[in-house]
Amino acid sequence: MPTFISGQWIHDIRWRPASRLILIATLAVSLTSTVAQNPERGDTRNQQSGMSTGVAHAPVKDALSRPITAGGFVDGAPVIFADVTHAAGLDKFHHRSGTPDKGTILETPGSGVALIDYDNDGWLDIYLVNGSTFPVLKGKEAPPRAMLLHNNRDGTFTDVTDKAGVANERWGFGAAVGDYDRDGWPDIYVSNFGKNRLYHNNHDGTFTDVAEKAGVGLGGWSTGPTWGDYDHDGLLDLFVPGYVKFDPDHPPIAGKEGLPPGFCQFRGIDVMCGPRGLPGEGDHLFHNNGDGTFTDVSVKAGVSDTRGYYGLASVFVDVDDDGWPDLLVANDSVPKYLYRNKHDGTFEDISYLSGFALNDEGREQASMGIAVGDYNRDGRVDFLVTNFSDDYNTLYSNDGEATFSDVSFAAGIANVTIPFLGWGAGFLDYDNDGLLDIFVANGHVYPGVDKQDWGSTYAQRPLLFRNSNGAKFEEVPPATGSGLAVVVSARGAAFGDLFNDGHIDAVLNVIDSTPVLLRNVVSNKNHWLAIRLIGGPKSPRDAIGAKVFVTTGAVRQRGDVFSGGSYASSSDQRLHFGLGAATKVDKLEIQWPSGAKEEIRIPSVDRIFTMVEGKGIVEP
Repeated sequence: MPTFISGQWIHDIRWRPASRLILIATLAVSLTSTVAQNPERGDTRNQQSGMSTGVAHAPVKDALSRPITAGGFVDGAPVIFADVTHAAGLDKFHHRSGTPDKGTILETPGSGVALIDYDNDGWLDIYLVNGSTFPVLKGKEAPPRAMLLHNNRDGTFTDVTDKAGVANERWGFGAAVGDYDRDGWPDIYVSNFGKNRLYHNNHDGTFTDVAEKAGVGLGGWSTGPTWGDYDHDGLLDLFVPGYVKFDPDHPPIAGKEGLPPGFCQFRGIDVMCGPRGLPGEGDHLFHNNGDGTFTDVSVKAGVSDTRGYYGLASVFVDVDDDGWPDLLVANDSVPKYLYRNKHDGTFEDISYLSGFALNDEGREQASMGIAVGDYNRDGRVDFLVTNFSDDYNTLYSNDGEATFSDVSFAAGIANVTIPFLGWGAGFLDYDNDGLLDIFVANGHVYPGVDKQDWGSTYAQRPLLFRNSNGAKFEEVPPATGSGLAVVVSARGAAFGDLFNDGHIDAVLNVIDSTPVLLRNVVSNKNHWLAIRLIGGPKSPRDAIGAKVFVTTGAVRQRGDVFSGGSYASSSDQRLHFGLGAATKVDKLEIQWPSGAKEEIRIPSVDRIFTMVEGKGIVEP
């Protein structure tokens, strides 16, 4: 069927991949010009405002006439996750972001969450980023605070924010964990509206904000950061995407400041303005100088975002398996970025030629988060990108040589996700069967959707898709009263084994509310293996950028160590492999960031092993 792209109808967009890539490459200039014609306000002449979505869809409702985003619960279905938020003590944290009516874009994206073993005791702790309010920005009320929760190893968590010194007290959005100074202790970068923070781990349960001294404080509006050693010097570098340029004293409001009345609408209803029609914030790459400071090399490296796109999530990962980390950026309502590492300190923008910039219809999407994982076990890393409602989440299969295909419909995830508005997401093997499944946190940005019969709601339940055969996914029924039936307006999502029991759990940061801790309660006889990597002198100490391949029988799985991704969040950097019925690992291969390769014998399964580059398995 014909597709409408940048003011023109394109026929036969689903030609062979080579034809499609040539077509979308020729449209790159046209697509980018629609968001950058007016550098001060954006293009108001063609009414290009709001979010980029697909066409409006008919409401999807369950048997009780509830919108499917807040319904569809199944009595008697197997319980996968249990909501243990209160029992674990996480409900002492409460997120705030502006006012309930969400009159401006600053109030709508919400914040992320990071899983970090900050005290190196072998148990994951939780860092929840908080937002803020306009009165706080003017000094008229006390600021909301981020929260660091220490894992007590008994299913509960204790607030240690004051002792740790990580309250942030700025309008926070993202967090990424990485050991930037190679001292063996994880540090936290927090992105804000305003100055960012780099919390250096002092090894004693406390942190010191060294962002200004390090040269990574920035300003403006930063979103989902990522750490990665892009130049192979063994030191983690930092990428920080920017969203939109926003002035709290002169927020974009239809009918004011040069914006025409009715400029900011969704489905004919007045909503907050943006991001399209607003000037985009630039992106920044900081090179680690090895002395506690960083140098902004964004322009030199070719990743400064000269088009002024609206970045929300980013991740360093090696997409073409040449041993060098590449960079992906999920942009809101404009094409996505894929930068290929050229091995000389610079990147090549292959967003269009790779097939990652647009979906299979040749259309930009309002992208929020990125999940990373080899779901089809072909040895190449694939991606899931979450998108706005009235559009589908996009599953990109890696075809090799840095090219990707949108297989969302063929894989069975597209139609289900259309009513939902996706944010944080991850590939995780929730049932330890050896196939990566998909978890998506959802929640709308327009509170007014609850007043419309659109089949969508402001608060939404999460989605879990079971990988059935490496090619197809099936929605896991949300058992009534279970964690999959929690209806919230979620944003950030992080995944990891919080209880060291061999099952992957999820933490969701919920806008204007308490977070959600979903404990994996699947009970079966499947086996598992978890690996913590420690890099040698020529690798980052936390081994970000490493790849691990685990072989059991005829099955070979891949895991990548990365920081960031999801939406503004950072997950467990230990690699988890479900092994199914296998009781032994036949082969474990590690490709370290330094380029070194090792094969290590695994003595048993159902355990967490610590491995040091060049030394094999060590005691944790």
